[in-house]
Amino acid sequence: MTNVSTAVSITDFLTPAVREMPPSGIRKFFEYSTGRKDIVSLGVGEPDFVTPQHVRKACITALENGKTSYTPNAGLPELREEIAGYLESSFSTSYNPTDEIMVTIGSSEALDLALRALITAHDEILIPAPCYISYSPITFLNGGHTVTVETSADQQFKLTAEALQAKLTPRSKVLILCYPNNPTGGVMTYEDWLPIARLVEEHNLVVISDEIYAELTYGQKHVSFAALPGMKERTLLISGFSKAFAMTGWRVGYVCGPRELISAMLKIHQYTAMCAPIIGQIAAIESLRNGLEEKDRMMESYNLRRKWFVEGLCQTGLPCHEPNGAFYAFPSIMHTGLSSEQFAKRLLEEEGVITVPGSAFGPGGEGFIRCSYASSREQLEMALERISVFLKRL
Repeated sequence: MTNVSTAVSITDFLTPAVREMPPSGIRKFFEYSTGRKDIVSLGVGEPDFVTPQHVRKACITALENGKTSYTPNAGLPELREEIAGYLESSFSTSYNPTDEIMVTIGSSEALDLALRALITAHDEILIPAPCYISYSPITFLNGGHTVTVETSADQQFKLTAEALQAKLTPRSKVLILCYPNNPTGGVMTYEDWLPIARLVEEHNLVVISDEIYAELTYGQKHVSFAALPGMKERTLLISGFSKAFAMTGWRVGYVCGPRELISAMLKIHQYTAMCAPIIGQIAAIESLRNGLEEKDRMMESYNLRRKWFVEGLCQTGLPCHEPNGAFYAFPSIMHTGLSSEQFAKRLLEEEGVITVPGSAFGPGGEGFIRCSYASSREQLEMALERISVFLKRL
């Protein structure tokens, strides 16, 4: 018998959804900079602070004491209790730590679990844009259909009831919210939320509220969508420790919501991840018990950089609205005649400054670039100088 070999590409075995999924618009720009030593990065959404020392010491002690086991699937009970107390005192949201809170591997896993648990084929998932880059790809992977609800700079990138109403159909099922917003720094007030909440109730939507930047608001206090009357029962609140607590690498997030939804997500979590790392959970407990002052100091540092950096962008010739949350500026580059990707690529190639093109965050982001000011004053000064040189040359 003769064996006949047929040449087959291994990529032929990939699912269509994975083949069609574009790579991250953020990571692409870091690949462009490979090998360069003169780079100033305004690209990564990561604090320039390290995790506070007392948190690291608590974890070292835990390791020395042999804390290396699995935890309950939903997370350490003491961490869930700390999260419940923190959310109630900080944002007036009340959850039962026993069955309404689950600890996840970063807030990203929480988002993935939520969409896996909720989406059936052809469901419409409403996503205000510009927005965090993961929402649409994860929706697509789970068989849902993304419906973009555009926001605008002249309204400080707030979601309006009029814009949301225009996109609602009988197939609308889930509304994903991200406020304070990545990439724009936009925030929503209680008054802003009320007409949105009415539409959510009228159209029987489930809300996934990504509040990872909740602690990082300036001049006003964050208002959780789950705290609005009648919204807790239909909202999944997602957050974590990466941004405000400078714990990106620890990968600890959490999701809170109705016990029926948390139970459904927990079943998926049991089979795919088991539990979040125990040492990360111990770090989170220490941060909530003894790290709130450091959190506030970091927030004040971001606030000082925010005011100075946004003013600097405007002086270079990049108009920029004042972001009231997160740690991003989102200046307009429309007047340059370049697309956001062209602008970001040339700025990197010619001046060694990494930014992220607004187009990476959805169609509403075209004409803008995202600049993270979670960097040192020295790095931000250097970036502004190089941007100024670049614009003069243009």
